[in-house]
Amino acid sequence: MSFGKLLVMLGVGLATLIGCSKSEPQPQPTQQTGSRWGQIIQKSKEMREQGAVAGPSQPTVPQANPAPTEVPAPAPQSAAPPVSEKKTLNGFKVGPYKGEVRTAYTAAEGLPDSDVYSVAAVGGADIYVGTGRGLVKRAEGKWSPIAGLSGTRVELLAAHGSEVLATAGGALYRVSSRGAQSLAQLPVETLDKLHSLVGAKSIYLATGAGLYEFADNQVTPVKALNDLLGEDKGVAQAAVSPEGEVAVAARAGLFLRDSKGVWQPHYPHDAKRSWAPRDVRGVAYDSKGRLWFASPQGVGSRDKEWTLYTGYEGLPYNDFTTAVAGEDGVVWFGTKLGAIRFDGKNWEYRQGLRWLPDDAVRAIAVTRNGDAWFATAKGASAIERKTTTLAEKAKFFEDEIDKYHRRTPYGYVLEVSVKKPGDKSEWENSDSDNDGLWTAMYGAGECFAYAATKNPQAKKRAQAAFEALRFLGTVTQGGDPPAKPGFVARSILPTSGPNPSEGGKERDERKQATDDAYWKVIDPRWPTSADGQWYWKSDTSSDELDGHYFLYALYYDLVAESEEEKDAVRTVVAGLTDHLVENNFCLVDWDGKPTRWAVYNPEALNHDSAWFAERGLNSLSILSYLRTAEHVTGDSKYRKAADRLIRDHAYAANVFVAKFQNGPGSGNQSDDEMAFMSFYNLLKYESDPKLRGMFGFAFFNYWQLEKFELCPPFNFIYAASCTGLSFTDPFMVMDLTPKGAWLEESVDSLMRYPIDRFNWKATNGHRIDIVPLPDFTRDDGAPGKGYRRNGYVLPIDERFVGHWNHDPWDLDQGGNGQELADGASFLLPYYMGLYHGFIVE
Repeated sequence: MSFGKLLVMLGVGLATLIGCSKSEPQPQPTQQTGSRWGQIIQKSKEMREQGAVAGPSQPTVPQANPAPTEVPAPAPQSAAPPVSEKKTLNGFKVGPYKGEVRTAYTAAEGLPDSDVYSVAAVGGADIYVGTGRGLVKRAEGKWSPIAGLSGTRVELLAAHGSEVLATAGGALYRVSSRGAQSLAQLPVETLDKLHSLVGAKSIYLATGAGLYEFADNQVTPVKALNDLLGEDKGVAQAAVSPEGEVAVAARAGLFLRDSKGVWQPHYPHDAKRSWAPRDVRGVAYDSKGRLWFASPQGVGSRDKEWTLYTGYEGLPYNDFTTAVAGEDGVVWFGTKLGAIRFDGKNWEYRQGLRWLPDDAVRAIAVTRNGDAWFATAKGASAIERKTTTLAEKAKFFEDEIDKYHRRTPYGYVLEVSVKKPGDKSEWENSDSDNDGLWTAMYGAGECFAYAATKNPQAKKRAQAAFEALRFLGTVTQGGDPPAKPGFVARSILPTSGPNPSEGGKERDERKQATDDAYWKVIDPRWPTSADGQWYWKSDTSSDELDGHYFLYALYYDLVAESEEEKDAVRTVVAGLTDHLVENNFCLVDWDGKPTRWAVYNPEALNHDSAWFAERGLNSLSILSYLRTAEHVTGDSKYRKAADRLIRDHAYAANVFVAKFQNGPGSGNQSDDEMAFMSFYNLLKYESDPKLRGMFGFAFFNYWQLEKFELCPPFNFIYAASCTGLSFTDPFMVMDLTPKGAWLEESVDSLMRYPIDRFNWKATNGHRIDIVPLPDFTRDDGAPGKGYRRNGYVLPIDERFVGHWNHDPWDLDQGGNGQELADGASFLLPYYMGLYHGFIVE
């Protein structure tokens, strides 16, 4: 089969999987009506045709018609071929934007009680919070009690001009600078059925007994509406437009009172649907005068004509509790499982402790600048929209890493454990299987940072990461037992602590017997260094080596400036690569046997069925290592070794199927992370034009599977490697330059990347905008896996991302907030994008 025909088949398969649910066709991302990227992609296409790149609609980049800067691709390295008429990509110009930061308030932070019933925003930013034990006002960073309502449960609040209306103790109150003043007693039938309060020219009270109005110093039923409601008189919310129209969300449906005072039920319809909604839970007029309602059937918006939204248009959830207007046409919806923000294009779901003290939202208030406050049974939460930049976010994470995330004097960078969920005051470092890999990816980010900014602090951080990885190779030499020259450890621990090898043999034997027949039983798994100061972890895996070579190449090209600095890299790379070549392309442990995963020889990859899944990936890795070693050392023996694997054992052909997969969402994300790092070096240093085309085509096919994952480093690595590259077969010449909205999506992910790095649980399996991932994509089925109806995985701020080997298709992620992840997974793509010109600040 030709590669052209293979590509056509691949495209059909992708369209089938990503575009369809189990029972009905789903639109592609670029065609999704109301999808996050539908309008952005169309605008981007228009601007690209004019020589510019459009920015995402959310978060907003506050610049008038920003002109993207065209940045030429980096010059090829010494071993790469000269490229004539090299294509360039327009950089995405990113200015200040609104980033979201959550702050939670409970009794511990000054509230009278953590049981919060209501919130209100008055004026520019004055915040009132009603609790089970009184009403407080937020001023100058402190909570002040409101006289007259201390110790009283405050059920409802509503802004009323410069004042606040409140219900408490069976009465309606006006709250001003003088305190709380009783206006009227509430009807007895409403006391245990209070739902919402609206303060306009007319003051309305929505209750389970119907709609009530405050007039002539008393609260009385709105008889005309309540009679129309029938037997079920429950009213959830009311709203008043600037023109005086009144909208009511009721159990019986949606009702409107026109300017003549006539109440009527309303039946919204658009070009696709016609609804007679029941159990309407929320209603609001936004800042542009549009009417919104929320019901289990979905959400509707009236702007001359109605537009109706369900999960097919991106609505995340529909068990509503309230609806509230925000800034500039934004609407917030409270639900029993989180909150939803909609700006007319983007649906954003805020669920879990990253955003809310409790998922059941009782009330919402939004300030003029867009800060949203939430009332829940476990406290109040503020999601503030603070102006920031990507550079400021990068500095924040770098400072956080320097403070919390450096383990041992060598500064291995990885997540830490905290004593109390969400509390950084007490933390503890620990080792992992991948200390070398995570530190390498952090160091790679700092290499790009130095190349892009020439900040000397970035060079120091990159140097520290290089030294940390170099020590993983020296610590293994001459100890008890010693490893062969060039062998690198996974991790180290001080011998002043417990011996981590104790009980390890028994654990290995159990794993080999029950889980992995090829699992390596090695004792001790943690030998001792020659100086007796360190335990070092053996059985080093292939993903560790991918990280080592990724960092070494970047450090050599972008950071090492003196011959002394470059010689240090040459020595390390030569030692590790010689070890692999001399041991039949395996990483051989202290026991003289290959490690479990670092096996790259043709006998295993091409002739042992147990290695079929690693055949393409490990072929890619070893070719990448050898090309990198040739580039760094200048020694042609590494090219000869690679050429032998290609000529005699078809390793270049193996790379065509570098991912063992069953379509988007399949496979192992750790493998993806490894493959992209290896492709980056291989395509940068491969000098044969034909091989570059083959490897580029292999990378193109791989990226087609990954581009739905909204992963900035994957997108940037592919774009940096394949822009201007082409592949030729007997049927076509294929341009491998990336197309589509990958750049906009990548920048949006970096903007959304949460400042809060605690691993809070994110629950999404109940959402109505999700398509289940087909079972055939995973070896053991795909329970709990899915993606949005627009074809993409969930946005990065609606899941937990520790490292880029996480599973973005997993709908329920994260933990209990006792792990504090580092920000290296932001720093690498940000600085890579800056260096390659994809991001322009």
